[in-house]
Amino acid sequence: MVDVFSPLPFRGNPVAVIHDADDLTDPQMAEVARWTNLSETTFLCAPTTPAADYRVRIWTTGGELPFAGHPTLGSAHAWLEAGGMSSRPDVVVQECAAGLVPVHRGPTLAFEAPPLRRSGPVDPALSARVRDAIGLAAAEVVDMAWVDNGPGWVGVLLRDARALLDLRVDLSRLDGLRVGLAAPWHGGHPDGCDLEVRAFYSDERDAAEDPVTGSLNAGLAQWLVPAGHLPARYTAAQGGCVDRTGRVSVVVTGDGRTLVGGATRTLAEGRLALAN
Repeated sequence: MVDVFSPLPFRGNPVAVIHDADDLTDPQMAEVARWTNLSETTFLCAPTTPAADYRVRIWTTGGELPFAGHPTLGSAHAWLEAGGMSSRPDVVVQECAAGLVPVHRGPTLAFEAPPLRRSGPVDPALSARVRDAIGLAAAEVVDMAWVDNGPGWVGVLLRDARALLDLRVDLSRLDGLRVGLAAPWHGGHPDGCDLEVRAFYSDERDAAEDPVTGSLNAGLAQWLVPAGHLPARYTAAQGGCVDRTGRVSVVVTGDGRTLVGGATRTLAEGRLALAN
């Protein structure tokens, strides 16, 4: 079990990483993911292309995702910790359903955000539906856009981080939505963070606030930095409303790559018994 995106143990977002999973069937992976009952469980397999160091399959309790952020960093951490040797000393290349994702090795791991599958403005009907679900007046929203790199996020930019933290969301109103809220800090965050982020999701099994969300932070950066709302290097805070201390570092390079990183650490290890 790997804790991701927090400098403090048990204050990030956990992911269960299952090694040597090539022989597991889809129903078995789904069953394990429902049993761990985490936001994501990953399964490490042999790559299908020589360009990748390993392949990962990412499962929620409700099905498989093409990409997710904290499972990418947690999987790379577990693969390296288990003795994985990458073809390049400074980069691990992960294969997933969204394609090849380079993960850079440094003081912390950082993944290169995959291209957005859907971007641009949200149509008025969906915009109204999102505002109604979250409980926002139109005047409170600075902008709204698709920031979907696999999970289906809609991004919402608000004016003030403290107001975002004070927001109380009725999860029963989400009705299948995945909504990421972001608001700038204007010098008032105790750790010097530049952005506050909250993520809410709903599927056929659950509705919840996600503690710390790599995919959402990647999508937000690909939207907000080019739009001039954020600098090319910043730190986002997430999870304070659910008793977590998420810290996500974001760098948009001169050649347009978006690197999303944070702390990773193994907090539990064991063996998974699948025999009847």
